[in-house]
Amino acid sequence: MTPYGDAVFNQRQVPLLLAGLDRLPADLGADWVGQARELCQVVERGLHLYLWFIGD
Repeated sequence: MTPYGDAVFNQRQVPLLLAGLDRLPADLGADWVGQARELCQVVERGLHLYLWFIGD
């Protein structure tokens, strides 16, 4: 864990992130969920090995 709220997912963790996005209540879904899914797909295609979400 970083002090700035960064999160890093590797190729093995991305499916878990996608499963977590599937479990979100509908009222929490927004454009960011679709964008997160698209970023996960980039990692799944092997174009990048890690997905970084940069906090503050």
